[in-house]
This record gives sequence, C-alpha cells and structure tokens, in this order.
Amino acid sequence: MKRFVIGVAVTCSLVACGISQQQEVQMGQEYAQQINAQLPIVQDPELNRYINVLGDSIAGLTSRRDLDWHFYIVDSKEVNAFAVPGGYVYVNRGLVERSDKMDEVAGVLGHEIGHVLRRHTVKQMEKAQGANIGITLACVLTGVCNSQAAGAAIQIGGGALFARFSRSDEAEADQEGFNNVVRAGISPEGMVSMFQKLLEERKTRPAGVEAWFLTHPLEEDRITAIQARINQLPPGTLSSLGTDSRNFHMFKARLQSLPPSPPPRQMQ
Repeated sequence: MKRFVIGVAVTCSLVACGISQQQEVQMGQEYAQQINAQLPIVQDPELNRYINVLGDSIAGLTSRRDLDWHFYIVDSKEVNAFAVPGGYVYVNRGLVERSDKMDEVAGVLGHEIGHVLRRHTVKQMEKAQGANIGITLACVLTGVCNSQAAGAAIQIGGGALFARFSRSDEAEADQEGFNNVVRAGISPEGMVSMFQKLLEERKTRPAGVEAWFLTHPLEEDRITAIQARINQLPPGTLSSLGTDSRNFHMFKARLQSLPPSPPPRQMQ
C-alpha cells in the first residue's frame, strides 16, 4: 500500500492542475497492474474473451472509443463492479452469477463505462492539492479513509476498491449507461432488473451485496429514473433491442463451473 501511494503521488504531482487523457491512460495502466496483482482475476481465456467482446461492443461506440478498453472478471462471490481511469473495467463473478440475462451484465458494464466517460475518478483526483494528492488518491481508490480502521490492511475480496461516488455521479453514470447500451443495440431494461435484484438482496442477504452498496449508492429513485427513460423509447425501438443470448448462458455456465471463489484476502 505504501509503495502504491508513493507511486501515485509521484505521478500525480506533475498533473495537479489538470489530468490529460494521456496522463489518465498512463495512470490507469499503473492502477490496473497493481489491481491485477492483488485481486484474484479469472484467467480463463474463453470467459475473458466473452466479457471483452461484450464490453467492447458497448465502449467501442461511445465518445471515448479511442481508449484501449480492457474488461476483467474478479473471482469473488461478492457483488461489485468498478472502473479504473483510462478504460479498465472490473466485474465480480458474484454479480455475473446473480444475473439471469445478458442485458443485466451489459447494463452494469455500461454504467461503469459511464464513470470513465464522465471521468468521475479523474475529477476527484484533480480536486486534490499538492503533496496531499497521493493520500487523497489512496482514499479515492481504496476507500481506506472511510474506514474506522484506516491504518489496517484493506479487505479487497469483494472488490470494493473505490470510495463511493456521489449521488450525482451515479445518476450521470446511469444516464451514460442507458445511452451506452441502447447505442449498442442492448435493452436498458437489464439495468432496472439488475438494480431491483440488488435492492431485494440487500433486504434478504445484505452481506452478499455490501461491497456494491459501499461503492454505488443505490435507491429506488435511481431505478425510477431509468424506467422513466425506458418509457420514453418508442415501443418499436425497445422491442428491437437485445435482452439475452445463448452465448451469454454458455459464458455464465462456464463461469459457474470454475472452482469456488477464494476467500477475501488482504492487500499487501
């Protein structure tokens, strides 16, 4: 963790007055390298191919199609997803296994892509000042400053690496996510059904979705807002959008056939 903070501080001290896209990409590469060394990333080539094809089909049509997008599955039973600046998106195995249709996973990817499009994490970085920027980034990227045990090692089994975004950030990512999936020919109804599942599981088995709600403030009003936008789509347009596929169910079955996810461990 100390090495991570120092490295980020050195990188960001050069860009305290503003982070360019080139610098954003460079930092994203560094963060992804650290994350991939710490988190249990699924290494199955077929699973990685599917999630990258699905992710690219969405991200490749956005205003930031010029980024080199990368999509990863974290081998964790907890529900979560997050994005690193520069086009690195992570989704937990537990989230995929709770989904029933392709459009539910696509909606989550579209939402996380939306955070990158709006540069939400980058904007938090830009608010940091001078020598404190390394510590500030450690707070943003790990959430350690939100913990009562701020000096303790960070539990990352659930993939809860990022401090929770503001409600306005989440609303913007929802708007982008909606536009992203519709543009890609995928139904946004999956966003609603997935969010409804998460809210219901919070009532019945809160521990399983604790990481998601830590990093993604989610209430009924967000679901209502997405549904309102769905209702504005012409019926013919909505019915033409994809909701599911045989390839998705083959992907999910292959993922479920893997050995059980490892228990949460501590970041070194």
